[in-house]
Amino acid sequence: MKILITTDSYYPQVNGASVFGQRLAAGLRDRGHDVMVVAPATSLRSGYHEVAGVNVFGVRSVPVFIYKGMRIVVPVEIERTTLKVVQDFQPDVIHVQGHFPVSEAVIRNAKKAGIPVVGTNHFMPENLTHYAHLPSRVDPKLQRWMWSKFRGIFEKIDLVTTPTARAAGYMRKNGFGEEIKVISNGIDLLRFNPGRAQEGFKERYGLPNTPVLLYVGRLDREKNLDVVLRALQIAADDVAIHFAVAGTGARREQLERLATRLGISDRVTFLGYVPDEDLPALYCAADCFVLAGTAELQSIATMEAMASGLPVLAADAVALPELVRDGLNGRLFEPGNVDMLAVQMRLVFTDGVLRRSMAHESLRIIQEHAVERTMEAFETSYAAVIGSKDEAHVRPAVSRRRPLVPSHA
Repeated sequence: MKILITTDSYYPQVNGASVFGQRLAAGLRDRGHDVMVVAPATSLRSGYHEVAGVNVFGVRSVPVFIYKGMRIVVPVEIERTTLKVVQDFQPDVIHVQGHFPVSEAVIRNAKKAGIPVVGTNHFMPENLTHYAHLPSRVDPKLQRWMWSKFRGIFEKIDLVTTPTARAAGYMRKNGFGEEIKVISNGIDLLRFNPGRAQEGFKERYGLPNTPVLLYVGRLDREKNLDVVLRALQIAADDVAIHFAVAGTGARREQLERLATRLGISDRVTFLGYVPDEDLPALYCAADCFVLAGTAELQSIATMEAMASGLPVLAADAVALPELVRDGLNGRLFEPGNVDMLAVQMRLVFTDGVLRRSMAHESLRIIQEHAVERTMEAFETSYAAVIGSKDEAHVRPAVSRRRPLVPSHA
């Protein structure tokens, strides 16, 4: 199949939607499909470039100054630019990763050309509204408006997917009435597994030879890492724990200052950005994973940790309980409850037998999220929407124009 993937967040941006889009594109390519991605460019110049062997068309964009690292496409000519990409590539199916400007424009052009569209929702307003720095009383109204905008776009496409049953329920709670297919983001169990440990890895990253609690992800407000630091201050009085924080984000300096004020700066290492090739070994160097975020529709990092054989401490919020079975492969804690998380830290780090049992359960549970299952589910979905198009309605002819000269956008 010829598959066009569209997204408003892609490499080099680092977030769950971006990572999923990159892995989906590479996975479909490896399974023999002809894949192209449309995403914001890294500059004001539109054009073709390549990311990890996948052809990408970058639409001219500008930085979003309230969100470091994020870019938004320039509205001028987006319709014409994305139409040309659709005409040149002539996909059998289009898979959009959201409802923001790039995907919205491609959806409109797909409808004009009679091309079926699959859409995956990674959207939670809670991940975005706080960046507007508006009074908290305004947030509910802004979130309702954002959901209305989402529904207006996604209700027009042929098939909607989301990674977890709880994510689907969250969409229905917010007024989305169409059928939703649950397809896990998936995890490469060959890449992430307990056998990926590297000798000397801790020393290379400046980690002490003590039990490690690990977080991997953005250092932003909704991840609630201040809760983890405050819980660590309590738990560290009774048990040896070192907290390794991998990732970048707007709150790094604040978190570093908080660790100093709490008197635990010697118990915390901020690793910054860890290259993809080092991630499997990083998980293997840890003893437990923690995620205090309350806006997770699945959490790719949690799946990576589980595939690496780690127990998980997670907030009992949104979709995390689908991965973390309380008492089996980890422990859930009430969101924001510092004392409860501290108790769970002590429990996991003082009981080696329990920790090993939970690690075993993580490995068992994660099998159902193997990336092969995800790719097969999407291939089946693509075939279904292609086949469901009424054969009586012939797709309008599209011109085969010469592609734009490839350039590094």
